[in-house]
Amino acid sequence: MGPEKQALDTRVETALTEGRTIDLGIPAKQCLMENKMDPCAIVIVGASGDLTGRKILPALFNLFINGGLPDPFLIVGCSRTQMSDQAFRDKMKDAVMQFQDLDNSKWPEFARCLYYRSIDYHNLESFTELAEFLRDLDERFKTNGNRIFYLAIPPTLYRPVSELIGRAGLAEEGEQNNGWSRIVVEKPFGRDLETAIDLDRSIHEHFQEHQIFRIDHYLAKETVQNVLMFRFANSIFEPIWNRRYIEYVRITAAESIGVEHRAGYYEQTGVLRDMFQNHMMQLLAMTAMDPPSLFEADQVRDEKIRVFRSLRPFPVDKLNDYLILGQYGPGEINGEKVPGYREEPEVSSDSLIPTFAMMKIFLDNWRWQGVPFFLTSGKRLAEKLTEIVIQFKEVPHSMFRQTLDEHITANRLILRIYPDEKIILTFQTKNPGAKVCLRSVTMNFNYLQNYTGPVMEAYEKVLIDCMSGDQMLFWRQDGVELCWSFLTPILVECETCGDRAEMLYPYTGGTWGPEPFHKLWQSQMTEPG
Repeated sequence: MGPEKQALDTRVETALTEGRTIDLGIPAKQCLMENKMDPCAIVIVGASGDLTGRKILPALFNLFINGGLPDPFLIVGCSRTQMSDQAFRDKMKDAVMQFQDLDNSKWPEFARCLYYRSIDYHNLESFTELAEFLRDLDERFKTNGNRIFYLAIPPTLYRPVSELIGRAGLAEEGEQNNGWSRIVVEKPFGRDLETAIDLDRSIHEHFQEHQIFRIDHYLAKETVQNVLMFRFANSIFEPIWNRRYIEYVRITAAESIGVEHRAGYYEQTGVLRDMFQNHMMQLLAMTAMDPPSLFEADQVRDEKIRVFRSLRPFPVDKLNDYLILGQYGPGEINGEKVPGYREEPEVSSDSLIPTFAMMKIFLDNWRWQGVPFFLTSGKRLAEKLTEIVIQFKEVPHSMFRQTLDEHITANRLILRIYPDEKIILTFQTKNPGAKVCLRSVTMNFNYLQNYTGPVMEAYEKVLIDCMSGDQMLFWRQDGVELCWSFLTPILVECETCGDRAEMLYPYTGGTWGPEPFHKLWQSQMTEPG
C-alpha cells in the first residue's frame, strides 16, 4: 500500500468514526469532461421552436460558461422562419436570460458563434444551399467539417429531414470538406413497432448506426446514471439485488403539471407512448440489468437488451389485472384550481387518451423470476416525483414474536431522482428504554452533498456525449424495437377493444391517480408517493 493510498484510507476511516463525510478533493471541472473534444458545428434543425429555447440553447450556453464546449465550436440554427443572424441571437438571448443563475456577462462572446439559416424541410435545394453555407463557416471557424444535426422538430419530420440531409451530402464522413457527421433524434421513435422499424430504415439510408444518437434525456439525469454506480461500485448491495431478497420494485415518474402546450401531441400519443416506451423502460433496465464486463457503451447497452428480451409477454387477455389507465379531471394543485384533460385546449371533449398508467410486469430470468415490477407514470398528480423503490422481503423468521406486539417492517431502499436527489435506506432499530420496541429509521444521502462544482443538466450531458461520440446513454435500435414489441400488443388491445371507455378511470387532478390504483397499492401493503 502506497503512502497516498494509506493517507486517504486514514482520512476516510477518521471521517466515518466521527460521523461526518469527507471531501476527496477532486477538482469540479475534472468531472465535467474527460478528454478534449473535436471542434465541431452544432446544427439545430427546428431552432425557432420551444425545445431549442427551453433546453438546447441554455444547455449549450451553460457548457460554454463551464468550459464544456470544444474550441472552436459553431452553432447554426435552422428552421422555416425567416430570421437574420442577429434576430436569432436576440431570440436565443431572451430564452437564455430566463435562467438567472447563468453568467450572462459571457453572452456576447458566446453569441459570436451563433448563426442562422432559413430552410424548407421538404426542399432538396434548400439543404444543398445549407451544405454550402456550412462549408463556408467550416473554413472560417476551422471546425474541420465535424457536424451534429440535432432534429428539434416534430417526429413527422424526422424522415424527410434526415433524407434531405443525406441527399445534400451532409451525412458523409471522411470525404473532402467533411469530418464526422452525427444526427440526434428526440423521442418518440415511431408510434409502434412497424413505424419504428420504418423510421430506422429511412435514417439508415444515409447514416450508419454509429452516427445516430437517439436521445432519452432521462438517462442523462445525474441520479439515473448514479443507479449503476450505486449498484456496481458497492459490494454490499449486488449480492441481495435479486428475487431471494426483494419483494417487489416500484418505479414512479409522476408529474403535477397537465399536458400544458403539448395537448396536440399528447392526443396522438397518450401516457404509454409518451413515457413507457422510453423513459420507464430505461429506468427498468438500469434497475434490473446485470453488471456489464466493462463500463463502455456497447457492453452496457448489451445488458439492457438482455433485460428487454426477458420481458414476459403482457397478458392482454387479462389487462385489468395488470394495467390501470386513468385520465385526470378538474382538481386543485397548490391551492389553485386546474382544468381536467378534456378541458385543455386542443383536446377532444370525449377524448379517451390516458394520462395515467400503472403497469405490473415481470422479467423471466434467473435474477428476477417472480418479482413484480410496478411502473407508474401520470400527469396532474399530487406532486412531481421520480423514484425507484426497492422493497425487500420481510425477515424469514421472527425471534421477537413473543416479545414484540408489532409487525416488523421490511427494509426499503429508495433511489430518489426528483425532486430531492438522494438515496434513502430504511431499517429497524430498538427504541431507547426498558421495553423492547422497534422503530423505523432512515439513512439519507443527498446526491450533491459536499460538491460545489458545476452541476450538469440532462441536456448538457447528452450534448457533451454527442460531441464526444459516446453512445452509452442513447438508445440502440434493437432496444427500441424490443420495447415496441412488448408495448404494441398492449396498445392495440387498449385502442381497439369495445370497452375502451370502461378501462379509463377518471381521477381528480392533484391526487395520486384513480381509485383502482389505490386498491392495488393497499394489496401490496404500501402507499403511493
